[in-house]
Amino acid sequence: MNYHNNNRKRYNYEKDKSSPRQFAGRKSESADNAQETKTDSRAAKKDNRKTPVKIIPLGGLNEIGKNMTAFECSNDIFIVDCGLAFPDSEMLGVDIVIPDFTYIERNQAKVRGVVLTHGHEDHIGGLAYLLKRINVPVYATKLTLGLVDGKLKEHGLSGKVKLCEVTPKKTVKMGCMAVEFISVNHSIPDSVGLAIHTPAGVLVHTGDFKVDYTPINGKPIDLARFGELGSKGVLALMADSTNAERPGFTQSEKKVGNSFETLFTRAEGKRIIIATFSSNIHRIQQIIDCAVRTGRKIAVFGRSMVNVITTAIELGYLEAPSGTIIDIDLMNRYDSSQIVLITTGSQGEPMSALTRMAMNDHKKVNINCNDFIIISATPIPGNEKFVTKVVNELMKSGAEVVYEAMYEVHVSGHACQEELKLMLALTRPKFFIPVHGEYKHLKKHAQLALEMGIPENNIIIGEIGNVIETDGVDMRVTSRVPAGRILVDGLGVGDVGSIVLRDRKHLAQDGLIIVVIAIDKASNIIASGPDIISRGFVYVRESEELIDEARQVLNTTLAQCSIHDLREWNSLKTKLKDALSEYIYSKTKRSPMILPIIMEI
Repeated sequence: MNYHNNNRKRYNYEKDKSSPRQFAGRKSESADNAQETKTDSRAAKKDNRKTPVKIIPLGGLNEIGKNMTAFECSNDIFIVDCGLAFPDSEMLGVDIVIPDFTYIERNQAKVRGVVLTHGHEDHIGGLAYLLKRINVPVYATKLTLGLVDGKLKEHGLSGKVKLCEVTPKKTVKMGCMAVEFISVNHSIPDSVGLAIHTPAGVLVHTGDFKVDYTPINGKPIDLARFGELGSKGVLALMADSTNAERPGFTQSEKKVGNSFETLFTRAEGKRIIIATFSSNIHRIQQIIDCAVRTGRKIAVFGRSMVNVITTAIELGYLEAPSGTIIDIDLMNRYDSSQIVLITTGSQGEPMSALTRMAMNDHKKVNINCNDFIIISATPIPGNEKFVTKVVNELMKSGAEVVYEAMYEVHVSGHACQEELKLMLALTRPKFFIPVHGEYKHLKKHAQLALEMGIPENNIIIGEIGNVIETDGVDMRVTSRVPAGRILVDGLGVGDVGSIVLRDRKHLAQDGLIIVVIAIDKASNIIASGPDIISRGFVYVRESEELIDEARQVLNTTLAQCSIHDLREWNSLKTKLKDALSEYIYSKTKRSPMILPIIMEI
């Protein structure tokens, strides 16, 4: 029996044991199943792909200012913001810098409109230049449109462009896309963020924002709507990175109002002069309120300040009792202790009203020891030395000067780290694109997103000109379009390029030497010269020996020239320039620009 049982056990074992061929078949079957699952996954992923949407930043990345982004889907394009940047120290003589519109002009038939998030120069300052090239509708809130209209009048475009007023919670169709406007807090009223509804999914663009629970106009940021969008699914978040390096929360604008109350009391018996950003209407309202409470009249200085305040009062965004704001020519009728001056120049701009006051170059205001001056702004990076110079000059005139480092007379309009985290938490985006800032700001914001759980592969730090494409499943940079900067100098747009700037820098650093020679046309001999004129190199009367020797070098060069050289002016100019340049450098170790001029008589 036992033997039988053993045989039976052995039999069952042999029966159940798979042969190598059978095992291979099972393994193959398992692999087939895995492959099938993988194929199904790919197929499902492919099924989830939607009509691609392109995000094309044309400004505002790796820089401060000239914010501009194009959104493209199928045959439709719309633009978010069109700002300017101010020139740096290398851009000699340049007035402003605007984005390169080449891609937009090439595709102007597809452009459905321009959407503006708010009325700051870095978001609307380049718009008039764009609208001169393509005429498309502009969508913005009431105050933003009021400021835009003022710019269009300056450029002769008033009445020629369709301006469409929108309000928060309103949605505007842009071809196959739609733009929903969401109320946010910033340092100018009527600021909005955007929910861009596309075939691929919802893209959220915050615009410039901060979270202010006690805003001056009583309209807090619509966090509920951002949260609602997040709960339904946000494909990508594009968020303001300006303050990504600053920990904590941005202070409420009301804190500045409390500081003004204290400082107005301290300045009793003195004339108060306040320099701030012309667009900071909330702050101007608080200044007006303090002036009314202390029985002072207000005078306004600076062209941009006058324009913004006039527009804001007309549209109902500033409230001032009748007679509070007086004409600057009527100031002398009041005692200085009854006056508050609101002026531009918080960044130390050379031509601003405050700077001219500091340099005793203002026609209507002379600074003295009876002045109490408040600079209600933080210097933009790079402007610190200009602001310091203005403060020093104001103090030399005997005035008492208060600036941000001393009192809380300025708060930022941009979100700090905790507010940026809040926006990420509310919207819960699949992909994240930091915008508005230099590379260090974008990088820091990307790190915050990483800490909030967004995978590193889903974070894109772009560059202007990148085409960031998404189909609802993936998002990546697929190509580039023409992008960069266009320099505006006076009425010239784009006619100042790198070569012109190089020449200007050369002239600024080393000066200019002009060599003038007259050649007799009939006999082909030197009739007069060479005469040497110096500008910005040396003062001729104090360097006669150097100039005489330089003239001798030129005479020697001319003597060595053949008749052919005298007829071939380009060759003659090159020889004169090379000989003089070599001599000047050997004597001075400087390389001025040398400009030979040959006249035929």
